[in-house]
Amino acid sequence: MLRVFNTLSRTKEEFQPVNAGKVGMYLCGPTVYKPSHIGHMVGPTIFDTIKRYLVYSGYDVTWVVNITDVDDKLIAESNARGIPMSAVADEMTEDYKNNLKAMGVDTIDVFPKATDYIKRIVEFTQDLIDKGYAYESEGDVYYDVAKFPEYGKLSNRTLEQMSGEGGGAADRKRSPFDFALWKSAKPGEPSWDSPWGKGRPGWHIECSVMSCSILGETFDIHGGGLDLQFPHHENEIAQSEARNGCLMAKYWMHNGLMQASNQVGKVGGRKTRDAEAKEGDYASQEAGKISKSKGASAFRDLLKKFSGEHIRFFLLSSHYRRPIDYSEERLQEVGKGLEGFYRYFKRFEEATGRSFYDLKAATTRADGDAYESEAPIPADFAEFAAIVKGFRNRFLEAMDDDFNTAGGMAVFYDFLRALNKFIEENKLETEKNESAIQALVAGTTVFKELTSTLGLFREPVAEESEQNDALVEPLMNLLIDLRRNAKKNKDFATADEIRNRLKDLGITLEDRPGGVCVWSKETK
Repeated sequence: MLRVFNTLSRTKEEFQPVNAGKVGMYLCGPTVYKPSHIGHMVGPTIFDTIKRYLVYSGYDVTWVVNITDVDDKLIAESNARGIPMSAVADEMTEDYKNNLKAMGVDTIDVFPKATDYIKRIVEFTQDLIDKGYAYESEGDVYYDVAKFPEYGKLSNRTLEQMSGEGGGAADRKRSPFDFALWKSAKPGEPSWDSPWGKGRPGWHIECSVMSCSILGETFDIHGGGLDLQFPHHENEIAQSEARNGCLMAKYWMHNGLMQASNQVGKVGGRKTRDAEAKEGDYASQEAGKISKSKGASAFRDLLKKFSGEHIRFFLLSSHYRRPIDYSEERLQEVGKGLEGFYRYFKRFEEATGRSFYDLKAATTRADGDAYESEAPIPADFAEFAAIVKGFRNRFLEAMDDDFNTAGGMAVFYDFLRALNKFIEENKLETEKNESAIQALVAGTTVFKELTSTLGLFREPVAEESEQNDALVEPLMNLLIDLRRNAKKNKDFATADEIRNRLKDLGITLEDRPGGVCVWSKETK
């Protein structure tokens, strides 16, 4: 039974979609005015994984990620660069999508742009005025928070605990807590016609209109970072439920924020205080959040140092609701664990003559359940079969418990150790045992089934150029021979020095039974 933590109820609930077998999912996307940074990749990676697991579990999923292509920050960037706002938005949207592709996030179905929904935004806003939930004031339109008694139900705040908008708009509003649905045009700004004069939409109304237009008045999952819970998601609920007269989203899911290495304000600013941000603790997570305003570097620069799969592996190593402690040092630490999987894939190919990446694993849970009868582990390896089945059950239990990828990844490490042990116990690198090979292939295929649900290990790791490989391979064989001879002559100091010096260069030597030594490079 799949259970999901619902921010609205603050409990884990059994997942039961609005329409049986179908899931509508909406994730708040970026405001495209600057290149994406790593914080922008957190939500899409998490919800890409959630969609993969839902599809694996038999659901037909439609996933929408919006693009905010009109906003004060976009206008400011447009003016600073002397180019149209649309040109800035197009450039940064392409950057965002390229980064998603590098991260293996390729399951998004619709990328709606706010400017394509202006007509519907105007109609939605007029409906709210007609129903008494909004009012016009000097060309602006505001939502009257006092007219919606449930305002604050998502963030669990009362009006006394909220801060209203100030600035020049304060004297045009009935209450400081009222928020803009439509903003009157300022000289030189992009604008559109409306019953209240030329202007542009407020931020919150865009998501209400796009989600409703594509997924319906009530859909299943609305996701976003913890920082969007208030005011953005709170305001979406107020707008949508007042206008439509029904629940907006059945399950609200909020991922933890990415923070700079256990410090608050470290990225792009001075350290203000140590913070141990906890799950659901918005204040401490927001204080340390990585953002453009704090100097976060462009994600495309990070991709020059680490592969998208490396970063994805890192992000999924934490439960999605927990804050992510980020630094390049932490990325490197996680990469050492990732290397163990890559080494196994090479070892598997050497033992079986088959590529891990070519294995035809089950793509649905039902197919995986049937796999035992269709491609069973031979009867003389019943104990191994039970171990494999146990790992699969553990993984599914973790993911069924609010998409616990951290628990699932822990299973992967245990599974990996069992697969390596099976190779060693059956001496598959030095002896050919067809029955044992069949068992190993079957077990590894189950392993691939599970990793695929997290979007991991889909393609071989990019290798260096053939010219470099042609030089490196014989040099490594030479060093391995020299080390083997040193050990044979009991010159262990030299043997250890060769291993240690290579390790400093990012090359790992692994001694295996039968005197076999293999090497591998750290991947970025």
